[in-house]
Amino acid sequence: MKVSLLSATCILGALHAATSALALDPIEIKGSKFFNSKTGEQFFFKGIAYQPRTGLKSPNPDPLADVDGCKRDIPIFKELGINSIRVYDVDYNNDHDKCMNMLEDAGIYLLLDIPSPDYSINRAQPYWDHDLMKQWVAKVDTFSKYSNLLAWIAGNEVANDVDSTPSAAFVKAAIRDMKAYMKNKGLKTPIGYVDNDDMNIRMNLINYFNCGDEDTRADFYGINTYRWCGSATFESSGYSDITKNMTGYSIPSLLTEFGCNLVRPRTFTDLKSLYGSDMAGTFSGGILYEYSEEDNGYGIVKVSYGDSKVEKNEDFDNFKKALANVKPTGVKISDYKPNAKNSECPSAGSSWKVKGDALPPTPSAARCQCMLDSLACTFKNTNLTASEGKAVGEAIGHICGQTSCDEISYNTEKGEYGNYVACDSNQRAAWVVNKNAANQKYAKCEIDGAATTAVSSPKVKDTKTCLTKEDDIGNIGSPSSNVGSGSDKENDQNSTKHTGSESDGEDSSKGSETKSSDSSAFAQPLSAFAKLSVAVAAGLYIL
Repeated sequence: MKVSLLSATCILGALHAATSALALDPIEIKGSKFFNSKTGEQFFFKGIAYQPRTGLKSPNPDPLADVDGCKRDIPIFKELGINSIRVYDVDYNNDHDKCMNMLEDAGIYLLLDIPSPDYSINRAQPYWDHDLMKQWVAKVDTFSKYSNLLAWIAGNEVANDVDSTPSAAFVKAAIRDMKAYMKNKGLKTPIGYVDNDDMNIRMNLINYFNCGDEDTRADFYGINTYRWCGSATFESSGYSDITKNMTGYSIPSLLTEFGCNLVRPRTFTDLKSLYGSDMAGTFSGGILYEYSEEDNGYGIVKVSYGDSKVEKNEDFDNFKKALANVKPTGVKISDYKPNAKNSECPSAGSSWKVKGDALPPTPSAARCQCMLDSLACTFKNTNLTASEGKAVGEAIGHICGQTSCDEISYNTEKGEYGNYVACDSNQRAAWVVNKNAANQKYAKCEIDGAATTAVSSPKVKDTKTCLTKEDDIGNIGSPSSNVGSGSDKENDQNSTKHTGSESDGEDSSKGSETKSSDSSAFAQPLSAFAKLSVAVAAGLYIL
């Protein structure tokens, strides 16, 4: 049948209108709360973590590209009555249109982690470089077209003890840069951080991600907690302490994982507090861990990739019933007058190894390439073998023990970051090789165990020009060691110290579940360089 151009145009217009009508209302942040921007009603997360792993045959899990899985599970989401899911790991190269549209039709928003196991800030040796940022940008570009993308998570339990607190500075730098990137693209999706409720560092983390300039602060704060077990109460579980910790916080907070499984079946009595008078004034709801039953024993259903069958367990029925019985009372956006102050940055010390809000530099591919072009001694091959990588790592540890490697190093306690600290591991290693040759007045250009080459006439004569290169956001000559105020004092009269509660006791643990931020400990220079060979030899970074 022939269709006229006019008729075709009308049909396409009608289809577009129908598609647009299905779009979920945007959710916005005002003060410490989420709101539906169309209705003005406060928004509470009633969600579940969604990352099926049983039966997975691909090394890259992506439940939002598994159309058969989405057809199987999204009707179950609707039956549960949830309004959101948290997904940890997706492959941005896949097609997500069908699953995201099905979720949208079901009225379900997405809370998505930006990092993946291969591209996350490592807590043991944190760095934020061009390659990592490029991967995060690609994920943001892929998912930002979906109206039901509600929020991003920039880090999941990255700093999880005192020794790993330096990683917090790199996560915060990533938040700064991703916020700047999204602002340049006209995107307004909020980006937050999630902690592991560790009693030794929780208040420092809570304060840190809400201190400093608005462009560097997290937009919301998530807590993964497993305190409420069995027949616990609001007081005995420690939920009362969590609530005290977040009362008066100036950005939204929510439980990004909850659901202790030490006693099963779970009865989810904590939902009465989470969505009731105990906590609804402070928290914006939560995300139950988790949908699918895996080896760690937290699922409410059994599903498997390639299988359409869903087997519900008693936890499913209990969660469905508990969720149906809670109706949080919020506030209208027009009636809400936030007055909470931003937090004061924690002081560096024995339990917190980050100074003020001084942050690592924004990655700059141009700056790093300029530095490489200035080297008179560098690697012969861009990709090193495993044996070469090991040799280079050992050599770097020795060289930087004999001479200053400040340009590629950092000290988070002092708030100092070298000009090339945001270059990747190969690039930083090449800088050290050249520094070693320069110390010998270029009489030799060699590293035992790795092929090197002398460059008689480097393209760049003066590395000062490298510092004027654009960073990956488009800023000219972005500073490094003086990024942020570096001050431990209050930022201004609108900041306050969140003191929280210190009577929380021991935290319960999920045990064996897989984490999305595969990152553990302090990082830096000399001891860390010995580990650099692992990244180089594994080919994680390519020049």
